Amino acid sequence: MTDAAPMMDKPRAVRNVAVLATMSAVLGSQLPVYIILGGLAGAILADDPGLATLPIAVQMLTGMLTAVPMSLFMGRFGRKAGFWLGTGLAMLGGTFAALAMLRGEFWMLCFAYMFAGVYQATQGYFRFAATDTAPDEYKPKAISLVLAGGLVAAVLSAQIVTRMDGAFSAVPFVGAFGFLVVVNLIGMVLIAFLDIPTPAPKAERVPPRPWAEIFADRNIPVAMLCAMFVYGTMTLMMTSTPLAMVACGFGTVDAAGVVQWHVIAMFAPSFFTGSIIARVGPRPVIAVGLALLTACSAVALSGIELHDFYIALILLGLGWNFGYIGATSLLAAHHRPEDRARVQGLNDFLVMGMMATAALSSGKLMATGGWGFVILAVMVPVCIAALALIYGTLLARRERLAA
Repeated sequence: MTDAAPMMDKPRAVRNVAVLATMSAVLGSQLPVYIILGGLAGAILADDPGLATLPIAVQMLTGMLTAVPMSLFMGRFGRKAGFWLGTGLAMLGGTFAALAMLRGEFWMLCFAYMFAGVYQATQGYFRFAATDTAPDEYKPKAISLVLAGGLVAAVLSAQIVTRMDGAFSAVPFVGAFGFLVVVNLIGMVLIAFLDIPTPAPKAERVPPRPWAEIFADRNIPVAMLCAMFVYGTMTLMMTSTPLAMVACGFGTVDAAGVVQWHVIAMFAPSFFTGSIIARVGPRPVIAVGLALLTACSAVALSGIELHDFYIALILLGLGWNFGYIGATSLLAAHHRPEDRARVQGLNDFLVMGMMATAALSSGKLMATGGWGFVILAVMVPVCIAALALIYGTLLARRERLAA
């Protein structure tokens, strides 16, 4: 994570991508577990049903507040130090979540989800770390392949929820939360295999540019807006799904299955999304993602049978993949190395802030108007992202014609 050109080495980048993809598979398995169980555990422990998704909102809010500090920490001490810190805190999250269920304390559960939020902010930089040693032409594929590790994470997370629950205690979810400690121990070993240079001494670094100069490139705010609203849409709908399914008479296993296939759809296209972006550019890929999110809303409004949930959540995952990887690639292509920590930190601060807003809103929306009300609310961020993308595309076309 230095400004030095020699670090752009494809063989090293390929090795780092392999490690980061494995980290994404193993460590990333805990995030779907937190999402699947957060609302259900909250519904058991909270006195007010409207607060059921508060733990997930706490996770997202903490992630938002720690995204910038974590990016700056990595800019000072390196990626490995930041990843070890986030993973160590995630171990505490699993410990406190299991204790919260044993003691029946809702606020302890929220406290546990704070640590999960710090880890979530940390994992967000896996995709950017993949570009630190990658040549420009390899960056979209590097981002895509690291996120592809989430495909394995989806399978692991469902196994953790279904097989670990009841393994150590008859109290719901204690086994699943407790097993996350083991997951993070394995992850800490994997981090040691990363080969990303630590930052150069401060005196040797190129100073970052002023924000006005950074945002003069309109691709950067457009990429940030699209990433924000694509992730916000996904979070709002995914956090509401387990609650909606239980309300419709389905069980925890059914909800875990739907979320599992949703997460598979989020990451399975990553094996080729980067190649598509390299061929056609990020903007058309973002547009396809937004179209898939719109189709997801239409399916969700059409019915509440089990297959409706499956189809809607699969479309949601596909839409997230194209929209989010496209936005990340657009951002990575337009910020300079000296601006990396600040731009990536601000981007993930905005993304996590939107996720926190969506997670907090989902419980209230479900309590107020039910599943249909949530789906209508989903269309708001999709429309905003589409307007930002259209604006950015028209502006880029105008600049090309002017040149």
